[in-house]
Amino acid sequence: MTTGAAASTLTLLAAPSTSSQLFGSFLIGLREGLEAAIVVSILVAFLVKSGRRDALKWVWLGVGSAVLMTVVVFLGIQLGEHTIQDLAAEAFAGVASLLAVVIVTSMVLWMKKASAGLSGELRDGMTRALDTGGVAVLALSFLAVGREGLETALFMVGYANASTAWPLTGLILGVLVAAAIAYAMYRGAVRFDLGKFFRYTGIFLIVVAAGILSYGIGALQTVGWLPVLTGKAFDVSALFTWSSDHLFGRFMQGLTGAVEGIFNVSPNPTVLQLLCWAGYLIVVLMVFLRPARTTVETPTQRSAERSTT
Repeated sequence: MTTGAAASTLTLLAAPSTSSQLFGSFLIGLREGLEAAIVVSILVAFLVKSGRRDALKWVWLGVGSAVLMTVVVFLGIQLGEHTIQDLAAEAFAGVASLLAVVIVTSMVLWMKKASAGLSGELRDGMTRALDTGGVAVLALSFLAVGREGLETALFMVGYANASTAWPLTGLILGVLVAAAIAYAMYRGAVRFDLGKFFRYTGIFLIVVAAGILSYGIGALQTVGWLPVLTGKAFDVSALFTWSSDHLFGRFMQGLTGAVEGIFNVSPNPTVLQLLCWAGYLIVVLMVFLRPARTTVETPTQRSAERSTT
């Protein structure tokens, strides 16, 4: 890749606007925080109803350990982005982005498949953990919550080059709102259609992951690790340029900045970036939105199940 092309690609990786940093990270924190909070509420409710409040301390230790792990991963990504310089920073960002897309995609698709039976799986797991001991209860809660925490930290790769605390602020606000919603649900104060929530936010996260993939491809092209299809697919940068002399121009500046920052949408992507972004969206959305298969039990299967209970 030529120096000019590298410099052009580097401009694609500029820090997003304040509004996009805050709003995008807030939505990520809300979605992932609600998943984690629901997991915790299921475990706590099971122990309370089972008369095993003595095991709650192990659940909270596991949750605390998962939060600590999330913070360590989050800070590691941020520190790596800000301490490594020049092309090494681009290589780090590219590899971290691709790794994040792989892990996050697998988790989003797994959650779609497992959400229907998640409560029962957690209760069964807790029953076995209680029989084993406190450390097993701690491990169960750590893994259940840590899965969401790791996904959250990886989603924040897109904000790793931000020089302000707005992404972290938005993330914390999202988690706090999620905790409040989950507590209200636990107390029976509100009813929430979790199926629709996870479906719509799942689509949002897939679009975000597609942007992170494009971001990573651009970074690796900058360092010359992907020296293919480096030409510009198109350039609509002029459409993203608005005068701040009037209200409409300032509004459009904020709107385009938010879209570009939240979804890592580039006005001048390379051909490889565009192909990977579009291909990822098409394939993953088709898998995510595909209706779940329902199995119809035969009379023989039902009688066999009755005989084993």
